[in-house]
Amino acid sequence: MTTLIYTHEACLDHKPGESHPESPERLRAVLRALRTPEFDDAAWRDAPMGTRGQVLMIHTEDFVEDVEDASPVRGFMPLDGGDTVMSPGSLEAVMRCVGAACAGVDVVLGDEYHNVFCATRPCGHHAEPNKAMGFCIYNQAAIAAAYAYDVHKLERVAVIDFDVHHGNGTQAAFYDRPELFYASSHQSHFYPYSGLETETGISHNIVNVPLPRGCDSALFREQIAAKMLPAIRAFNPELMIISAGFDAHHLDPLAGLKLQDDDYDWITRELMKIADDTCDGRIVSILEGGYSLEGLASSTAVHVKALMDH
Repeated sequence: MTTLIYTHEACLDHKPGESHPESPERLRAVLRALRTPEFDDAAWRDAPMGTRGQVLMIHTEDFVEDVEDASPVRGFMPLDGGDTVMSPGSLEAVMRCVGAACAGVDVVLGDEYHNVFCATRPCGHHAEPNKAMGFCIYNQAAIAAAYAYDVHKLERVAVIDFDVHHGNGTQAAFYDRPELFYASSHQSHFYPYSGLETETGISHNIVNVPLPRGCDSALFREQIAAKMLPAIRAFNPELMIISAGFDAHHLDPLAGLKLQDDDYDWITRELMKIADDTCDGRIVSILEGGYSLEGLASSTAVHVKALMDH
């Protein structure tokens, strides 16, 4: 078997409110899509709890204390106005996200599986080292990269992000760290209003590919092939982590790109080709955004199926 899926029922207990887009139904839709005969060859494990030490590889002590102190016994606790809200189950949920991402690094670097998909929530790529934002509490993709560097002593780790929103948190964490590479495709002039092509990091370790509203499959593939894929290959990562957001899907209600399921299959396979050439195919993919339940389920399914075709 080539693919391991991490998930945990605790990730359903992050409940930021009935009208909040980042609802437990997102993960339920993903799990329904993946628990079908087509995915019988994938292995499944419960996501372990992450550790405070892992979180501190990216986030500041003061921020982590603030999150821990804000965790409510009942009701809701907003962390950034109203976008990022904690409920009684949120802290365990986000620590399962961190645990899955770091365990995924252990698994692929230990050659147990070629790749891992973390079917966890909440998403993480907007969380900066010192603040939560954009539905995100801790940044599990950035933490996994730092964990690979700090614990496994890798010299070059890449995070690739195709969520419709720019991962400002990952960029902020990596900007002055040349050993950590971040590439993002995202809708331009859109939340969180970062991710310009001129934002390149301390050693050109940041690559942003902003896309215009209405971007279709042809333009997406042209821009990724011209700007992102060569930069990843030039960085020559020893491990690839994917921030796998599916809200650039044409059905998504919160954004304006027009990607199809086939585009997620295409970019996954293009990234796998680079991973095969640079890091023995080692990929840890982590669920980020996606707010059309239909689009999220179908695009996640083609992404994981591509990973399984290694």
